[in-house]
Amino acid sequence: MDSRRYEIRVRGRIGKSLLSRFDGFDAEVEPAETILSGAISDQAALHGVLERIQGLGLELVEVRQVGGRRRDRASTEG
Repeated sequence: MDSRRYEIRVRGRIGKSLLSRFDGFDAEVEPAETILSGAISDQAALHGVLERIQGLGLELVEVRQVGGRRRDRASTEG
């Protein structure tokens, strides 16, 4: 399966308890924003992450696709 890497920026510093809701994402906490980065498999998964952000009451600042596609190993080995 192909996945694409994204950076998702939200306003403010997100604490560990909220960050745990974004399993599989790396987090970089900056003074005014938190940057979540990770691979997202398709648009449905991206919308799911965005809905989670909204549901938690976080303010979305930016969504950016970074790099190219990444092919998972499981799909290339079978």
